[in-house]
Amino acid sequence: MKAILPAALVLVVCGLARAAEADPVGTWKCEYEIGGQKRTPTLVIKKDGDKLVGTMSWPDQKDTMVKDLKFKDGALTFSVERQFMDNKITCEYKLTFDGDKFKGKGAAEFGGEKSEWDITGTREKTDK
Repeated sequence: MKAILPAALVLVVCGLARAAEADPVGTWKCEYEIGGQKRTPTLVIKKDGDKLVGTMSWPDQKDTMVKDLKFKDGALTFSVERQFMDNKITCEYKLTFDGDKFKGKGAAEFGGEKSEWDITGTREKTDK
């Protein structure tokens, strides 16, 4: 019983350290599938002073500003307005980062129906 408490404490501290190491800044190649069609947007997150700003682009829609961007405990949440045909659809995302990869969920309402999808991403390597 005495060994359980220190082991649990180590796991909590390691988890907090890992969340602190997560860094969403960069250019991310994303993938998800909706209605049997693969989508490949690019997410760009930058630092602007002490806050984060970003854009999301698709092959048919470029540099759309993300809104309500928040990063806490290794998770990034934001929304973005997607143009689809003559409709504007607000998509909401929650992404969890692990080094140069993320995984998460996207959600949107269209035609009175809410859809959710899994999304993954990989940070583009930068030349140093």
